Amino acid sequence: MIPRSITPHLLRLAKQFSVITITGPRQSGKTTLAKMSFPDYDYVNLEEPETRSFATEDPKGFLADHSAPLILDEIQRVPELLSYIQVLVDQTPGRAQYILTGSHQPKLRADVTQSLAGRTGLLKLLPLSIDELNRAGHVFSRDEYLHRGFLPKLYLYPDADATLEYSSYYGTYVERDVRQLIHLQHQREFETFIRLLAGRIGQLLNLSSLADDVGVSTTTLAEWLNVLEASFIIFRIYPYFENFGKRLVKTPKIYFSDVGLASWLLGINSPALAGRDPLLGGLFENMVIAEALKARLNGGAEPNLYFFRDQRGFEIDLLIDDNRRIYPFEIKAGRTCRSDFAENLKRFSKNAPHIRPGTVIYAGDAKRSGFIPFTETAQAVSATIL
Repeated sequence: MIPRSITPHLLRLAKQFSVITITGPRQSGKTTLAKMSFPDYDYVNLEEPETRSFATEDPKGFLADHSAPLILDEIQRVPELLSYIQVLVDQTPGRAQYILTGSHQPKLRADVTQSLAGRTGLLKLLPLSIDELNRAGHVFSRDEYLHRGFLPKLYLYPDADATLEYSSYYGTYVERDVRQLIHLQHQREFETFIRLLAGRIGQLLNLSSLADDVGVSTTTLAEWLNVLEASFIIFRIYPYFENFGKRLVKTPKIYFSDVGLASWLLGINSPALAGRDPLLGGLFENMVIAEALKARLNGGAEPNLYFFRDQRGFEIDLLIDDNRRIYPFEIKAGRTCRSDFAENLKRFSKNAPHIRPGTVIYAGDAKRSGFIPFTETAQAVSATIL
């Protein structure tokens, strides 16, 4: 198994809270993380119909049969258990008595915060990161990463077929989770919508344009977006708000939590196709921004990811706000680092004193490590050593 970078943060939470709640997309490794971190705990999967029925009909009996310390997988399937867990941890205080995992963020988060306020530590686990893969000896090229994505299952077996895996993933998890969260009446339109989203990665979200292309209302599309975000299929980043003397746009951009799913939705079924695809730049940007999100979450930090764009179209791909210090990044899919990649960073650095030196992230050779200095305000690094 590939060690996960979030483990130290998980263990810190385990020293402070009675309950730990691990959320994240399907197949991101939540169960494996819980089992590896707490190998002596009893384990119960609430996806199993008989188990779920027992837990729903007799929660006290269920928790008596499965006493702490306990890992409860897919807790969103029986949210009623949370109130009973609250009573148990209040009656018998202790650290990390229950490890909960779940895949539906808003409903689960609301249930958890209502029933376990002050008793649970929360963390989000996304699919594997480039750093985790590098540390485990799995080093790939830009195009291989874009096609293969980062689902842990794909790295358990060297001959795993990414196209087959994402086809199954979409039918088994994405569509099913959407149906669980809303009454999906327009299945064909929904598939058109999610494929169009993949084709507009890194662009400002325009619901009106999407509604015209899909043939449903903007209200419906907004609901579908919320569901995809709730299931950790996509995430949004918003423009950075600070008065730099220009009016900034307020529309978010959409990215996929796993670029491999986005590539599959676009019909990319090989690394060679990924490298030739007209949307290569957007897919590479998606991968890098998802890596930044993983790094923040794995370290226990708030994401605080933004982009900058003014009304004239001047743009910085990614800003990370770390304790009021702004770190700007430009993302380039090219394999050769050029000096003009840093032009926007140089210009942006003049806006405010708390903006730190910028970084160009490009698709250079994985064997080349370290940072390439441009000027006092910019440096470059290969995405393959993130």
